[in-house]
Amino acid sequence: MSKAIHTQFVEIAREVSVELTEAIASTEPLELNPSRDVPFSVRLCRAVAGQQLSVRAASTIWGRVMDKASGQTASEQAASGQSLSEQAVSEHALMDYFATVAPETLRSCGLSAAKAKAMGAIASATIAGQLDEQALRELDHAERARCLTQIWGVGQWTADMMGIFYFGDPDIWPEGDTTARKNLERLTSRRRKTLRTAARFAPHRSYLALYMWRQADAGPI
Repeated sequence: MSKAIHTQFVEIAREVSVELTEAIASTEPLELNPSRDVPFSVRLCRAVAGQQLSVRAASTIWGRVMDKASGQTASEQAASGQSLSEQAVSEHALMDYFATVAPETLRSCGLSAAKAKAMGAIASATIAGQLDEQALRELDHAERARCLTQIWGVGQWTADMMGIFYFGDPDIWPEGDTTARKNLERLTSRRRKTLRTAARFAPHRSYLALYMWRQADAGPI
């Protein structure tokens, strides 16, 4: 499927710009590989925690948060020879923790006050049954995004990232992602609306985002 999409994208790009055509043609076919190794609520919290941070910084801060949540210090973790992924805190316990922990505790891990508040809001929504993963999966992206953005601190960008990387929706153009948008502008024209350009690649706009992130040699999270 990815090879067929790649071929189609090259043909579409030829109608847009030489630069975009060359950028896509020179990239190997990309796969959309959603990852659901943790429950949705946990992934959503991690996405919020990592907003506007480098991958390395986001990973470090999340590790501190998990240390706090598990009640295990870094030295105890090292002594046990196990990683946090192996000592996974259950979703229920983690959401209870985020819903009740003092914001100052999360801020001591490196989170901003707004991110700490958002994680508490996500936890409260999860406990209230508002983030049932199966129910969210059955919604289209627009409906799911409306549900998610009702939670304090969860914006359209986060909803788009969850749609692409957790639910594997193939047709999301994350207009709010600076890297994807700027690279598409650079390869087309600053005068051309990126939403209009991306619409040419429907129903596979998530793949267009993957190609634009590859141009930056980095993902968005």
